Amino acid sequence: MVMIQIQTTTSNKPEAQKIADRLVKDRLAACAQVVGPISSTYRWQEKVEAAEEWLVLIKTRTELFDNVEVAIRKINSYENPEIIASPIERSSNDYLSWVYAETDSAE
Repeated sequence: MVMIQIQTTTSNKPEAQKIADRLVKDRLAACAQVVGPISSTYRWQEKVEAAEEWLVLIKTRTELFDNVEVAIRKINSYENPEIIASPIERSSNDYLSWVYAETDSAE
């Protein structure tokens, strides 16, 4: 069983919370945390930009990445949203079992 953490950013808290709510409700994630505001500096269309953003941290299974990406894109208003996944190399067995149980009917 491989668990991942997906992260995405949004321009406002309601959008971030909508993503978190949708993913958990649809069992695409066991947990989604909204963090922010955060300060982001990035290059976009040949200019350095700075913005206040909200970060969504999503715990799910590797095989659900594509479905999570589709769901995020339906809600996220960014033209090119950050949607990246990192493997969770270690976890307590209880937490891992919980993530799998909460996302089991999503496929």
